[in-house]
Amino acid sequence: MESGRQVVVDALNHRQPGKVPVDFGATSCSGMHCSVVAALRDHFGLEKRLVKIHEPFQMLGYIEDDLRAALEVDATIAMPLATMFGNAITGQWKEWKTWWGQTVLIPDTMNAAPSGDDGFVAYPQGDTSIPPSAKMPASGYFFDAIIRQEDLDEEDPNPEDNAEEFTILSEEELAKAAASAKAARDTGLAVAAGLPGTAFGDIAFVPGMGLKKPKGVRDVAEWYMSTAARPEYVHKVFDQQCEIALENLKLLHTAVGGNYDAVFVCGTDFGTQISTFCSLEALEDLYLPYYKKINSWIHANTAWKTFKHSCGAIEPFIDKFIEAEFDVLNPVQCSASGMDPQRLKDKFGSRITFWGGGIDTQKTLPFGTPDEVRAQVLERCRIFNPGGGFVFNAIHNVQAMTPTANMVALLGAIKEFNAAGK
Repeated sequence: MESGRQVVVDALNHRQPGKVPVDFGATSCSGMHCSVVAALRDHFGLEKRLVKIHEPFQMLGYIEDDLRAALEVDATIAMPLATMFGNAITGQWKEWKTWWGQTVLIPDTMNAAPSGDDGFVAYPQGDTSIPPSAKMPASGYFFDAIIRQEDLDEEDPNPEDNAEEFTILSEEELAKAAASAKAARDTGLAVAAGLPGTAFGDIAFVPGMGLKKPKGVRDVAEWYMSTAARPEYVHKVFDQQCEIALENLKLLHTAVGGNYDAVFVCGTDFGTQISTFCSLEALEDLYLPYYKKINSWIHANTAWKTFKHSCGAIEPFIDKFIEAEFDVLNPVQCSASGMDPQRLKDKFGSRITFWGGGIDTQKTLPFGTPDEVRAQVLERCRIFNPGGGFVFNAIHNVQAMTPTANMVALLGAIKEFNAAGK
């Protein structure tokens, strides 16, 4: 049976692939919590290895070659240059024990320490001489940003403050990106990569967790209010960000060439469980011009497909995402209002690829029975797979402590669907 990169490429180009393409771990929004990665390694009887945490903010575990083969995934990640905390990913790792007792490997440049209440804090760029930028509470399985906004000149804030993290890639960074892309391409799988500095207004980045002393609007609530109360300020931030991003795209494409298949452009969320997060007019004014500039350059100069992540009830915005030249939508939150999978497939399925939507991670996968998981997976494959335009993934990352029996049922259902389609 056809597998690997070709089935993903077929799906992305709306050709019927030889099987349902599967991704677990190729992006920061389609991965697995490290606890699930470890449990699946044990289930498949793989070599005992500590799980590498390539994205510590969400505690995502890297999917090694042997587990990729066991899961029969068709896509992989080009290792990012740095973590959300600004720690360079050097390829060197060190052990770290979580509060729930799992020993994992974190980048050697990262520093996390007990917080005094049985949780942990993480430090920007690993610098323990300054206040931490994120915290994992004792009952939590990932980190939350610590807001460190300084006093703000509310009458005349400086947009350069909110653009300080956007810089031109160095020769060393470009060489690392090229090596990472080549290593990922050598797996024979489709390669996904995150682009530097193209996440316009992504609230995960606003607090500046990777900056030692972030300036500007860094409080989450203040940023959201600024999009309405200070749109000119936000435009000036995005203008600077976009200019640098376009220059980096040229450098990055020269370095990695055709070794990327899909690129993660932006993860800004535009939906809640029941509605869009902002008006259509705000989307068109504040975000779409920048998406169009980035996507237009990519499509004019590369064969990369562009990836837009947004949770929630975003059906009213999907036409606009397509207009902005996005090729891929993730995570396809079918449980949100107006996000019925059949309606989405019928209305948009020939114009955008749904990378996700395969199983609900709020209820069914973590709390349902294996039979309920099987039924939902079969139904979603039946709806989304015909004619291509579908890469199976859970709706966002597989969450901590998800039952192994349910993951096994999920994988079994995909195989069952593929076998029935022969």
